[in-house]
Amino acid sequence: MNRMLVQLGKTDLLVSRICFGSWQLSPKFWGEIDLEPWREAIKKALDVGVNFIDTADAYGDGHSERELGKFLRRENLRDEFVLATKFYWNFEKDQRHPDTSYDYILRECEASLKRLQTDHIDLYQIHSWDPLTRPDEVALALNKLRRQGKVRWFGVSNLNPEQMRLYMQHMDVECLQPPYSLLDRRMEDAELPFCLSQRMGVITYSPLFRGILSGKYAKDHTFQDPRSNNPYFTGEPLKRLLEGVDEIRPLAEKHHLTPAQFAVRWILTHPAVTSAIVGIKNAEQIETIAPAAEKTLPTEDWHKAAKIMSRAKKEADKML
Repeated sequence: MNRMLVQLGKTDLLVSRICFGSWQLSPKFWGEIDLEPWREAIKKALDVGVNFIDTADAYGDGHSERELGKFLRRENLRDEFVLATKFYWNFEKDQRHPDTSYDYILRECEASLKRLQTDHIDLYQIHSWDPLTRPDEVALALNKLRRQGKVRWFGVSNLNPEQMRLYMQHMDVECLQPPYSLLDRRMEDAELPFCLSQRMGVITYSPLFRGILSGKYAKDHTFQDPRSNNPYFTGEPLKRLLEGVDEIRPLAEKHHLTPAQFAVRWILTHPAVTSAIVGIKNAEQIETIAPAAEKTLPTEDWHKAAKIMSRAKKEADKML
């Protein structure tokens, strides 16, 4: 059982290396999920040492925040978790568009606080880059929220180093949330080194590449959700990526890990990474993935796995 907490960047937040992700509460993307097993998973998270939850206002157009807030309030668990959420998508009037304007940030933060049934957000993150709003305008809003005690720390998601620098001229940015996995290593070239240089926290999403790295899918599996529209999740490309997963199974078994645990531990071995966000639907999933945080991988095995999946990805790319 892992109960180790680590500092998130230069903040005073102490977080678990596994972060409980909440994108699955987005019915338009993933359909309706049974909420009772999900609620049990939140309680189980504390039992296995996970104290970090990430959500966003856009997940289900407020649905994820709303259900999370209701449950944490009902069970009196709010103060047991470090709570992170995001803003960026203005989803009023059933039409989404990017919006990080001063007025919208202040209004949307109030809406998130209300849905989450809390008086403060521990980590408030810009979900993506907004080319139409000046960084100093964004900073005015966020710094006001901090003075009011409604937000403790700020982070960004899906930004490159130059975009982060623009915000950092006007406010403290303590964390980056990028995609990172054995099948998506783009962040290693610029974003992760930048975060190391700035002592920024990094909480990665899609560590299992939307499930491919979990080891639970057969090569002829047919996806019945939005993944079916992604070329990596059909036909020969999917087959080749899953062959790569089979190739790293012996490495995972060597460390007494499942493929999913191995994929997450691989991410957490990178010195820039603070936590890995894993989408959780039931208690068994959080209990199963938690051991991935206990150790790092030996350098040799980290590189072996990277080489195997890099080759599989390149060959899959040729099939697209």
